[in-house]
Amino acid sequence: MTDSFKNTTDGKYEFTINYSERELTCHVEREGDILHVHMDNNMNADIELQPDGTAVQVSGDELPASSVEFIKKQVLEQS
Repeated sequence: MTDSFKNTTDGKYEFTINYSERELTCHVEREGDILHVHMDNNMNADIELQPDGTAVQVSGDELPASSVEFIKKQVLEQS
């Protein structure tokens, strides 16, 4: 996974992620403890940040656990 990252000041994040052997642009909008994820204009998922520091996907297209963790890491490190 790559970490090319662009963070805007309004809770929106953009970075690249390797998914299914392709490099995709990942757009994330943070709303409290929910991360709204949009990849490749056709994949959407919501990830909830838990109080214990874990992240759980709560809806949308199923993402591998490694992708959920990568997205969480990218957002939290840049917040």
